[in-house]
Amino acid sequence: MAAAQARAVGNKKAEKDIKAATRGVAEAEEALAELDKKIAAVSHDPKLQKLATEHADLETRAQQETVKLHTADPENLELWNRFLPLCIQEIEQVYRRLHITFDHQYGESFYHPMLEPLVQRLEQSGLAQPSDGAVCIFLPDFDAPMIVRKQDGAFLYATTDLATIEYRMQHFHPDAILYVVDHRQSEHFAKLFAAARAIGYGDVELQHISFGTVTGPDGKPFKTREGTVVGLEYLLDEAVERAHQVVCDPERLQKANLDMSDAEKRGIAEAVGLGAIKYADLCHNRTSDYVFDVDQMVQMDGNTSAYIQYSYARTCSILAHAGVSPTQSWLSSVTLSLEDAAERDLALQILQLEDALLAAVDGYFPSTLTAYLYNLAKQFAVFYDRCPVLKAENAQLRQSRLLLCHATGATLKLGLNLLGISVVDRM
Repeated sequence: MAAAQARAVGNKKAEKDIKAATRGVAEAEEALAELDKKIAAVSHDPKLQKLATEHADLETRAQQETVKLHTADPENLELWNRFLPLCIQEIEQVYRRLHITFDHQYGESFYHPMLEPLVQRLEQSGLAQPSDGAVCIFLPDFDAPMIVRKQDGAFLYATTDLATIEYRMQHFHPDAILYVVDHRQSEHFAKLFAAARAIGYGDVELQHISFGTVTGPDGKPFKTREGTVVGLEYLLDEAVERAHQVVCDPERLQKANLDMSDAEKRGIAEAVGLGAIKYADLCHNRTSDYVFDVDQMVQMDGNTSAYIQYSYARTCSILAHAGVSPTQSWLSSVTLSLEDAAERDLALQILQLEDALLAAVDGYFPSTLTAYLYNLAKQFAVFYDRCPVLKAENAQLRQSRLLLCHATGATLKLGLNLLGISVVDRM
């Protein structure tokens, strides 16, 4: 039995490795095809061909500018100091819109003074060695070494990443360090973690939280009609606009007897649209590619954040119509009654929140939590259809079902907030 299980695990790993290798080959072939197209475009355009010939060393010159920046060249530093605030301003604007905050923010440049001393220590300890003018760490399980200083003296991401680990271990003493970067950087992080363990950081958990690619309907990386890669701000604007069309449709609001101001509609569209982007990204197995379909993402049925947000808003509406404010005194005064199967199933689903959270944390898979919330919302729909709340048979049963509504809403809100998704009381 043990041998059979070991073979099954081995086969599963082999299948996964084959899929990853196949995907890597496909991506390399696609990148090669894109390069061929660019070369063809240049070779068929006399002006571009002339520029390419005159600036054949452009890549080398660009690399030299990086070396100058690393060696504190005054002109490069002056330019960098002009560009950096503008870049940070744009990035922070998106973060604010997504309600993302950080306790600490250290850019790559923060670690620059640590890089040369780090390389020197690695050489002195024998972990790094000169190789063809560069300085490399040779790792036993890898064919190629990890370069920490290039021939021209420039440092690489690997050098900064090692310095980052050192700094974090010295100042934060973490139990785990997670790197949320797409799957194409898997080899880099495998080398980085091996090097970190060789240096002496064996006690900290180092995890590459890899993720797949957002694709269009054709299965290729999602792009605009012009062929350029889509920016996040464009996706956010698009999702909010589509959410407004779906959720704030005048006919729908009239049918639901919802009278809303323009400001409330904008707030709801923002919450639903941004939630749609986040949820779509988190509800899939993070290692898999997924198709970006904003129309599907903002729908109020199916496995979407809008469906779950609507379920939460429905619990708020029920409590509001009942005139109930879930204060501590009210909560302690209600006796829960679970006579109907739909009531019991809903209560049991609520109680599974802790299991869902532990499973999500254990494998670093947010999709475990999204699946739980979706199932809870579906179970609440069954309960709502089968068990009258405001028109329950008696006052005691009415209170019990109101308590279930409150517990469902509180659980949905908590789960969505943990995913960084807002809720609205009316929808």
